[in-house]
Amino acid sequence: MYHAPPIPAGIVSLADYEATARPRISEPAWAYLSGGAADELTLRANREAFDRLRLQSRVLAALPAPHTRLTLFGQELDFPILLAPVAFHRLVHPEGELAAAFGAAAIGAAMVVSTQASHSLEQIAGVARAPLWFQLYVQHDRGFTEALVRRAEAAGYRALVVTADAPVSLRNREQRAGFRLPPGVEAVNLRGLPPPPPTRAGPAESEVFRGLLDGAASWRDIAWLRSLTRLPVLLKGILAPADARRALAEGVDGLIVSNHGGRSLDTLPASIEALPRIAEAVAGQVPLLLDGGIRRGTDVLKALALGARAVLIGRPYLHALAVGGPVGVIHALKILRTELETAMALTGRPTLESIDRTVLWDG
Repeated sequence: MYHAPPIPAGIVSLADYEATARPRISEPAWAYLSGGAADELTLRANREAFDRLRLQSRVLAALPAPHTRLTLFGQELDFPILLAPVAFHRLVHPEGELAAAFGAAAIGAAMVVSTQASHSLEQIAGVARAPLWFQLYVQHDRGFTEALVRRAEAAGYRALVVTADAPVSLRNREQRAGFRLPPGVEAVNLRGLPPPPPTRAGPAESEVFRGLLDGAASWRDIAWLRSLTRLPVLLKGILAPADARRALAEGVDGLIVSNHGGRSLDTLPASIEALPRIAEAVAGQVPLLLDGGIRRGTDVLKALALGARAVLIGRPYLHALAVGGPVGVIHALKILRTELETAMALTGRPTLESIDRTVLWDG
């Protein structure tokens, strides 16, 4: 069922997958997948901030019964790395999200499925054997939004991830490339969504303030969604402590510290830079996850040291999917997990619970 070419020799890191994927993806699709907002300062900052953090090694440390297991929202996971919601997997692989879910299941990784997946959420659930979460964009038609939630519940999804940080965006690299979805690729889960009302903007008026933000989600919608479902509800896109505290007041079950991969608003802080402030604001009341810039197992360790329970990767597994299909996804996750385990061993941390800020160099 799945097209799985052999993994090219010499791929030993996520960066190798990115370099190998580049010539296999069309220029417009690459601009869409890899580009960030405006001048892409936040996109680059996500990586640079990790590189600035240093680790403190420990030698001769006893490591009794080491493991990377954790429990999130009652779900047992073998390691703290999830597949982030990314739209339109069929841009890079003919079987798209089905191949990604098959790979994630084979290695036991949880996957967050995008509202804008290029396969139906039911089809994806049909091949998954590991936990699936559903990422929700609140649509202008709230009835349609509720129907998406009910479909996710019926298909066995285990959590609802509400993206809050991207009601509008401008990505210049994507604009310059003239990106358009190719024939056969669409957001199939949004079929039947009534069209939004026509923009109210005149020729000289703002399309953002008089049209594009009509129907955008608000805090009232978070309370509404919380009342709709018994699934754990996570809010994705949190960078401000005030928003974290408001989310707790609205009864959310978890937060994802994220700047949308640098794709929404430029000059935001890197996700890892914002994480300590959010951890302080939340004070352990709900689990924190982080995405943005994870490329090495040492990055995972740093995120856990600063307060995350787990991390999500986005672009890296799309690169692996483009190169090796489901086998590529398995291999990329195994690379990252092995790097995390190596970093834990060399910093004297046998379990995720033993990781704290003292794993970071304080010099």
